[in-house]
Amino acid sequence: MTEVWMRRRYLLCGLIGWIVTAAPAAAFVAYVSNEKSNTVSVIDTDKWIVTKTIKVGQRPRGIEFARDGKSVLVAVGDDDKIEVIDAATQQVVDSLPSGPDPELFTQDAAGKVLYVANENDNTVTVIDLEKRVRVGEIQVGVEPEGMTLSPDGKMLINTSETTNMAHFIDTATRQIVANVLVDARPRFAEFKQDSSELWVSSEIGGTVSVIDPARRTITRKIEFSIPGLRREAIQPVGIGITRDGKTAFVALGPANRVAVVDAVSHAVTKYLLVGQRVWHMAFTPDEKYLLVTNGVSNDVSVIDVAAQKVIKTIQVGELPWGITIAQQP
Repeated sequence: MTEVWMRRRYLLCGLIGWIVTAAPAAAFVAYVSNEKSNTVSVIDTDKWIVTKTIKVGQRPRGIEFARDGKSVLVAVGDDDKIEVIDAATQQVVDSLPSGPDPELFTQDAAGKVLYVANENDNTVTVIDLEKRVRVGEIQVGVEPEGMTLSPDGKMLINTSETTNMAHFIDTATRQIVANVLVDARPRFAEFKQDSSELWVSSEIGGTVSVIDPARRTITRKIEFSIPGLRREAIQPVGIGITRDGKTAFVALGPANRVAVVDAVSHAVTKYLLVGQRVWHMAFTPDEKYLLVTNGVSNDVSVIDVAAQKVIKTIQVGELPWGITIAQQP
C-alpha cells in the first residue's frame, strides 16, 4: 500500500512539475520611438526581434503605454500632438492635442490625466485622457523636458533644460511650489518608489542630482568618470531605478555607456558598454531586463539586470529616442 501511494505521489509531483514548466512565461512587448525615421519599432522581448514598424508623425520622442495597456501614446514633436497607437492592431487610431513641440510626458496612476512638456512655449499641457481635450497649462522654465509624478500623485516634477531647474508642481492646484537649481541642462527625473529620493540627470553638467523631495534640497551629486573619455563626453540622460530602490542605471549619452549605481550608497559600481549615444531606457515589467535606446547606432541594447551585462543588440529605426514596455495585450 505504501509503495502504491509513493508511486502515485511521484507521478503527481511529476505532473505538477510538468505543468509549471510548460506554463508560458509572461510575454512583453516594447515600443521604440525613432526620431529621424518617424516610426515606432515593435520588439518581441521573447525572441528579441522587431516584429513591426509603425509609421507615425514627425519627430516622435516621448512614448508610453497607457495605464490600461490598450494603447501606446507617442509625442510627435513637429506635428504638435500626441498620437495614439492601438496596442492590439498596432495602428495609429487617434491623436491628442498638446502645445508646441511635445517631448516627454507622464500620466497619473488612474490613466485619466496626461502632463506634457512643451519645449517651444515653456509650458506643461494638462490633457484629460477620457475627454481627449486640453484642460490646462502650467508655465514653467525655458525648454521643459523631464516629466515625472511622485508615487502618491501629489507632486509633478518638470525639468527645464535652459533654466536648469527641477520644478515641483502641486497637482491639485497646478501651481509651482518649489524650484530646485541643478546642474546644466537637466533632461530626466525619476523618483524612488518609496518617494525618499528624486534623481535628476544633467546632460551638460555631467551629474545626477539626488534630491530630498520633502525638503526639496540636493543631498548628493553623482559624478561619473570613465578612463580614456573626456568629462564633457559623459552626458547623463535616462535613469532607471529598480522597484526595491537598491540599483540604478544611468544612460551616459555619447559616452556609449550605462552606469550601474548602488542607489543606497550612490556609488557608481560599473559601466556597461552599449551602442552609440545611449538615451532612454525601460525595464521589462518583471525587471529581468533593461532595454536602452542608442540613437547614433540605431539600435537597442538589452541588459540582463541581475547579471549587469549586455546580452543582445537589436537593430531598429533611425535615431531611436524613447522606449516603453508592457505585457503583450
